[in-house]
Amino acid sequence: MENYVRLVLVGIGGYGNTYLRELYEHSMFDMIQGVVDIYPENSTYYEEIKEHNIPIFSSLEAFYEECKADLAIISTPIHFHTKQTICALENGSNVLCEKPMSPVIEDAKRMIQLKEEKNKFVAIGFDWSFSDVIQNLKQDIIAGMFGKAKRMKTLVLWPRNEEYYERASWAGKKYAQDGTPIFDSVANNATSHFLHNMFYVLGDKPEESAPLDKLTAELYCVNDIETFDTCAFKGVTDAGTEIYYFASHAVTEELGPVFEYEFEDARILYKKNESIVVYFDDGTEKIYGEPEQERSYKLFHCIKAVQENRKETLCGPNAALSHVYSINAIHQSVPQAYPFPKEFINYDAANRMTSVQGLNTLLKQCYEQWLLPSETKEASWTRQGSVVSTS
Repeated sequence: MENYVRLVLVGIGGYGNTYLRELYEHSMFDMIQGVVDIYPENSTYYEEIKEHNIPIFSSLEAFYEECKADLAIISTPIHFHTKQTICALENGSNVLCEKPMSPVIEDAKRMIQLKEEKNKFVAIGFDWSFSDVIQNLKQDIIAGMFGKAKRMKTLVLWPRNEEYYERASWAGKKYAQDGTPIFDSVANNATSHFLHNMFYVLGDKPEESAPLDKLTAELYCVNDIETFDTCAFKGVTDAGTEIYYFASHAVTEELGPVFEYEFEDARILYKKNESIVVYFDDGTEKIYGEPEQERSYKLFHCIKAVQENRKETLCGPNAALSHVYSINAIHQSVPQAYPFPKEFINYDAANRMTSVQGLNTLLKQCYEQWLLPSETKEASWTRQGSVVSTS
């Protein structure tokens, strides 16, 4: 295929601006055949789009009536991902779809089936999965450099105020007005990269993740949303590796992501803005780098994949499937998040921020001790959900 790749950008506000920025800064705006958005004027690059005479459409279907694209880049809300990915595949485009792939397992499987039928690739935009840092780490795990994976844990404390939940009508919702599942949450959106990464690095191939076998969760909420703003869960992969995940938006301290991956012969540690470092039991170390510095790699990886006529990508729908199963299992384990006790709730009117007293400390303790909140016996209000099997 020629080096020139025809692009259509679906959703140019919000995260779509990130793709536009990369294309603009790399003088690649001429590749854009059209953009799709019902409110294009909200994009940071609206004036540049008009200056380059790039057609603007209100739907992806309308774009394909007049134009063609080799790669569709989808950055729309969660509940549009399935429909728009299918539309792009049906019209002969490869797809880079932002995370999460879909909140519905059956829809995710439909994407997998259709991409195979159409002989096209679908990439899911979990940033780290496309980075050289994570790919190098994953290859060494596959090669058995660290021995068998025993257990893994990740902690992400990212405060979010009312403005965060007011940014879109679907934020924090379980379903759209037409009944389409959304399940937007701290685990299915903002911090989903780091949950996915634990499964991804354990996958046997670059385009695969380790399957989830079972999971039990704890879900809590202090904000006025339908899902949850705080979660903790422990799961087990089909190979027996324990997975622990702790994340919250209802905190005052920003921390993470931080992770520790424990293997038979080594521990892998990471703190945001620092390199991933492997500490071997024999006292030696190996440094991999900082994956946060390579978040834009997914765009250029997918453009190159089109140029090379590839049908698989580093993080396709098969790799993203474990995250979808995790989100579904979380909601099965705890169908309705528990509210935090009123006596622990603090409200900062100046910053419009609601937080929970002591939650930072509790989740950090859980992370350090490899325990769920209910297992620490530190808070009487904690509630553990049921065990959910995905096999």
